[in-house]
Amino acid sequence: QVRLVESGGGLVQNGDSLRLSCAASGGTFRRYTIGWFRQAPGQEREFVAAVDRDGINTRYTDSVEGRFTISRNNAKTTVSLQMDRLKPEDTAVYYCGARIPFGVSWVRTIDVAYEYWGQGTQVTVSS
Repeated sequence: QVRLVESGGGLVQNGDSLRLSCAASGGTFRRYTIGWFRQAPGQEREFVAAVDRDGINTRYTDSVEGRFTISRNNAKTTVSLQMDRLKPEDTAVYYCGARIPFGVSWVRTIDVAYEYWGQGTQVTVSS
């Protein structure tokens, strides 16, 4: 069983950058695909980005493509989400999730497919 802890959130202005980190412990980190999701007040949790077990393949939701970059360091058991050119609509609590992939596709963009979650970190972008 893997435990996840997010960090790096904060209050920034429109156009600024933040780097979120997801630190994993207690499991074989390289077994897991890692995804970032976010949840704004009154909305469902939505997919943001994911990275495969080797850090080679990535996937982004359209609204962050070209602005966010997901990466992982298996030696340090961490996954980062570099967020550039932030917008007010990026304001949300950001969560990282872990799943063991199976089947044809390595990626899942729905939160119920992820088995383990961190507690979340708040990102607020002011206009």
